[in-house]
Amino acid sequence: MKKYVLFYESADDIRAKAPLHFPAHRARWEGFRAGGTLLMIGTFANPLEGAMAIFTTREAAEEFARGDPFVLNGVVRNWYVREWNEAIAEP
Repeated sequence: MKKYVLFYESADDIRAKAPLHFPAHRARWEGFRAGGTLLMIGTFANPLEGAMAIFTTREAAEEFARGDPFVLNGVVRNWYVREWNEAIAEP
């Protein structure tokens, strides 16, 4: 099954900016999750190394990023989406 992985590259000042915009960021991902297009989201063990999210469609991943408060307010320096072939999935 094809999925789409959204990768975020953290801005240098993520530790200062992220807490300010996290409530709006969380509200955004909760809406996409409720809509069924966001499957997983989270930072890497070291948030300075970025984050990723898995979506059901490329369009949803791109829409999420374009309107995400983290992107709009410079918490994220760069983002991109890659198509991913899920190998182990529930029937």
